[in-house]
Amino acid sequence: MSSAHETAAAVRSGSRSAREVTEEALRTITARDGDVHAFLTVLADEAMARADVIDAAVSAGEDPGALAGVPIALKDNLCTRGVATTCGSKILEGWRPPYDATVVEKLRVAGAVVVGKTNMDEFAMGSSTENSAFGPTCNPRDLTKVPGGSSGGSAAAVAAGFTLLGLGSDTGGSIRQPAALCGVVGMKPTYGRVSRYGLVAFASSLDQIGPFATSVADAALLYDVLAGHDPLDSTSLPMASPPAFETIEKGVDGVRVGVCTDLIDGCAPDVQARVRQAAEALAAAGAEVDEVRVPEFAYGLSAYYLIAPAEASSNLARYDGVRYGLRVDAEDAAAMNTATRTAGFGAEVKRRIMLGTYALSAGYYDAYYAQAQRVRTMVMRAFDSAYASFHVLLGATAPTTAFALGDKVDDPMAMYMNDVCTIPSNLAGHPAVSVPFGTGDDGLPVGVQVLAPALAEPLLFQVARVVEAAA
Repeated sequence: MSSAHETAAAVRSGSRSAREVTEEALRTITARDGDVHAFLTVLADEAMARADVIDAAVSAGEDPGALAGVPIALKDNLCTRGVATTCGSKILEGWRPPYDATVVEKLRVAGAVVVGKTNMDEFAMGSSTENSAFGPTCNPRDLTKVPGGSSGGSAAAVAAGFTLLGLGSDTGGSIRQPAALCGVVGMKPTYGRVSRYGLVAFASSLDQIGPFATSVADAALLYDVLAGHDPLDSTSLPMASPPAFETIEKGVDGVRVGVCTDLIDGCAPDVQARVRQAAEALAAAGAEVDEVRVPEFAYGLSAYYLIAPAEASSNLARYDGVRYGLRVDAEDAAAMNTATRTAGFGAEVKRRIMLGTYALSAGYYDAYYAQAQRVRTMVMRAFDSAYASFHVLLGATAPTTAFALGDKVDDPMAMYMNDVCTIPSNLAGHPAVSVPFGTGDDGLPVGVQVLAPALAEPLLFQVARVVEAAA
C-alpha cells in the first residue's frame, strides 16, 4: 500500500477504487493477524459496504473526503455504534454502544474505511498490551517482543501494513510509546484539541485521542481530520484548529530546539545515540540546537501514578453489573456488584482502582492526590520556563527498544518506567509526537520524541518532518 494521502488522492480521482484498497487491507489482515493479534474485531462486511458507498460517491462526481477509501484501525475504547467495544476487558462483554464517538463520525465524513477494532491493555492501563483480557499483541517487527501499550493493537496494525492509519488514546504515553516500539509515527494532540466524546474514560484530565501513521505527513492529515471543537465534549477547546498537513514542509530554519537531557539520561545507550543524531540532523537543517535541563520531569511519573489511578477509580465505578456489560448474579445487589467486578476486571485494573481509591480517601487525600496535583502544576511551570527559550523540545520516547513478551508483567514498577519520557506532556496537556529514527543495537526501532507547547501542532509536525527526513 502507498501512503494514506496518496491513496486518498487516487480514490478521489477514480484511478483506484476504495473497494480494491479495502480488499487489499483485509487480505493482509487475514494472512498475518493470526501471528500479530492486532485486532479484536475485524469488520470485513461493514468495511466493504463502506468502500462501495465511497466508490459510488466518486462515480457521481462527489468528493468523499480527505481520507477517501483509506483503511483505518480503531483502538477498542472508541465507541462504535452497534459494534462490540470492550476496552480489552471482560467487564464490557457484549456491550455494543448505541452511538459513535465524535472521532469515528469525523472519520466517516472524511471518507475513511474502518476495518476493525484493535487490542489494548485493559481500560488503557499498561505499556505492553499484555494486560488485555483477550491475550497479548505481538510486535510485527519481532513477534517475541511487545508492541508497547496501551494502544499496542493500533500501533501493530499500522506497523504490519494491515491499515494505513490507526487511532489510539494517550493518557501517559499510550500512543507515542507503542509507536516508538513498533517503528511508526504516533502523536498526542493538545488536551482539548480532539474531542473525547465517545472515548471510554481512563483518566479524564489526561486522556487524548491521536493518530498512528507510517509517515509524519499521514499523521498530520489524520490529525487535521480529527481536530476541532465539539460541543458534546465540555473540555473541547472552543476555537478553530489551524491545518497542520499543508505546512509540514516549511522546515526548521531559525527554530530553537532544546535537547532535553532529562528525557535522555537514564535511557539505553543506543536510544541516547539516536536522539543525539536527530538533534544533529535538526542543526544541519537550520535549527538552533542547545541542551536544556528540566529536572522537574523526574517527578512526573510519581504524580501521574497518583492522579491517573485516582481518576480511574472514579470513572470505573460505573461498571457495576447493572447498567451494561458483564453481570455475575448473587444473593443481593452488593454481592452482585462485588462478584461482577471481581470476575470482570483484570489484576492491573484492580491494582490501579485500589491505588486511586486509597489516594482519594479521607486522611490521605492531601498527602497523595493533592500533593500530586501540586507537582503537576510544577511540571507545567517547568515547561513554561523551557519554552521561554525554545520553540520545541527533543528527547527519547521510550527508555529502550521493545522488550520481550512476559519480561515485565510481574514487575509493575519496571513496566511503569516505560512511560517516564512521555508522561510530562500528558500532565501539562501539551502535544508531542514520536518519530521513528533508526534502530537500536538489537535491530528494533527507536522513537525520537518532539514536544511542543499547547496548540503548537503545526510547528510540531514541521520539526517531526525534518527528523523523519533525516532518518
